Amino acid sequence: MARAIWKGAISFGLVHIPVSLNTAVRTERVDFDWLDKRSMEPVGYKRVNKVTGKEIDKEHIVKGVEYEKGRYVVISEEEIRTARPEATQTIDIFSFVDAGEIPLQHFDTPYYLAPDRRGGKVYALLRETLASTGKVALATVVLHTRQHLTLLRPLDDALVMITLRWPEEVRGLETLELDKSVTDTKVDKRELDMAKRLVEDMSGPWQPDEYHDAFRQTIMDLVEEKASKGKISVVEKGEGGSAEKSADIIDLTELLKRSLGGKGGATGKKKPAKRTRKAS
Repeated sequence: MARAIWKGAISFGLVHIPVSLNTAVRTERVDFDWLDKRSMEPVGYKRVNKVTGKEIDKEHIVKGVEYEKGRYVVISEEEIRTARPEATQTIDIFSFVDAGEIPLQHFDTPYYLAPDRRGGKVYALLRETLASTGKVALATVVLHTRQHLTLLRPLDDALVMITLRWPEEVRGLETLELDKSVTDTKVDKRELDMAKRLVEDMSGPWQPDEYHDAFRQTIMDLVEEKASKGKISVVEKGEGGSAEKSADIIDLTELLKRSLGGKGGATGKKKPAKRTRKAS
């Protein structure tokens, strides 16, 4: 079983569901390291002043945000730490929306949610509620010092959390500047019928085991082949716990009643914190 990367609770109304978060994807790309071909020593990145071309020491580097073209506002490390959201170990649900309402371009990274510490019953209740209503839950959560907008949805017997891109990060379709050859074209019925037949002829079931990254496989086969022939270079490498918070479910029915009655529960939609946008 994959090791949990985060533990906390889903919260909506007065109900808390203890859960653990597990990665649902993994990266399988080929990682190429830079090497000096003369000595097979690793090559790293340098801190270089882009105007003078000279390397500078770390203590002379500050962080700045471009406010206007060529003009920056310097932000200190203390100011950055203060601005970071507090890690609450809670996935705070603030709304429920129809599952098909969120555009695909807003989706980012999927995670699996597993029940933790006797939270199975209420976990199953949320899963079945979402499945039967056709809704997904919108929530906020802090991961790796960043606040994320997320959605929760059922997947078979489990719940999945998908981080969403903030609305200001998603470009609108108007940026494509589609001309009338696309927007006002009358599609010929005969051509449409032929295209439909082609789609039907090429249609089949989803078979993920048959889909592979051919580039990665070719490179790794080449690595194995060269390694088997002794073509290996030895590289000398240079020198170079989160608090848990959850709650036991005491009386789920009572908590749901109190949440619906507004006694201490959410009183309305809670807007996610706004993110600042760089001035143009």
